[in-house]
Amino acid sequence: MATSKPVFLVIGAGAGIGGHAAQRFAAGGYHAVLARRSDEEGLQRLVDAISDAGGEASGRLLDASLPDTIEELVEDVERSIGPVEVALFNLGAQIGNRSLADTTDRMFELGWRLATYAPFRLARALMPRMAERGQGTLIVTSATAAVRGNAGQHSHAAAMGGRRMLCQTLNAEFAPQGVHVAHVVIDGPVDAPDTLGKMLGEKFDAFKAHKGQDGLLDPAAVADTYWHLAHQPRSAWTHELDMRPWTDVPWWNDN
Repeated sequence: MATSKPVFLVIGAGAGIGGHAAQRFAAGGYHAVLARRSDEEGLQRLVDAISDAGGEASGRLLDASLPDTIEELVEDVERSIGPVEVALFNLGAQIGNRSLADTTDRMFELGWRLATYAPFRLARALMPRMAERGQGTLIVTSATAAVRGNAGQHSHAAAMGGRRMLCQTLNAEFAPQGVHVAHVVIDGPVDAPDTLGKMLGEKFDAFKAHKGQDGLLDPAAVADTYWHLAHQPRSAWTHELDMRPWTDVPWWNDN
């Protein structure tokens, strides 16, 4: 369905940051395109919630690890819906806490494919189009592992560090062409049932209770920050920022 509205594309549209960002941009007048790997019913629930609130949205299933999927998604959205004004790359690449001996070649490579190669593919497919139009924003959700490598995070830290450096190179090339690149370090746990909730399982509620009020990152609040990033005046663009709950110690002080 073609739209007269600007288009917001999110790759990694779960019930946490990605889904809330889609809701925020749709409420602000965008047509939100939500892409996720699986759970078509969950995807449709997010789309329906946006429609029920008076917004425009559509959903796509996408396996970003497979060849050509991201490129075909961008081509389809630009052709059948409209030019993408803001894109959010929100896929994680966490394979769990593993020793070096337990990190297989396949696991290490999968982290790179999801965390570094996939956003590279999105940028290559989309950013030249944005540059030709003279405007656009790419927001990339990242993690503490992009700036600090902990034990057991060999794949994740290497891949997220690459994600951060990729964003810096994209910014260096495309900011002078009018395209804003923002790398966001999520330096704390997010109140997201289909990411942290799945990781913790039945311990999730107890963990939330232990963290206390506002002790987890609220994905709706993160989405508000993403909205702000996408609408900053170009005289004061933010390239990188980090977010954490008020009770958490920043990554550079956490020993």
